[in-house]
Amino acid sequence: MVDKSQLLRGTLEGCIVKIIGDEETYGYEIISRLQDYGFDDVREGTTYPILVRLERKKIITSKYKESPLGPKRKYYFLTETGEEFLNEFQLVWNDVKKSVDKVLKGE
Repeated sequence: MVDKSQLLRGTLEGCIVKIIGDEETYGYEIISRLQDYGFDDVREGTTYPILVRLERKKIITSKYKESPLGPKRKYYFLTETGEEFLNEFQLVWNDVKKSVDKVLKGE
């Protein structure tokens, strides 16, 4: 049986960087957007450790900002290193996708 979480491990990191690169955002919104894109199994326990790891790698940075609905929220932003990471992720993803598609189609 295919372990979906193992398959998603690196892919999810790139998707989170893309979402943050599109606009500054906070954890709950990132999770909601991932679920809207079809990552139904993604929860806080998966997402927040990735955000911490991305901050440690200086791919993203964060800042607390006022929220109109309650306590301050931690918003995430892409760094210059993050922009480079995102560009590289998109190139690598396209190569992997092409190769997997060829294998599955028997080309």
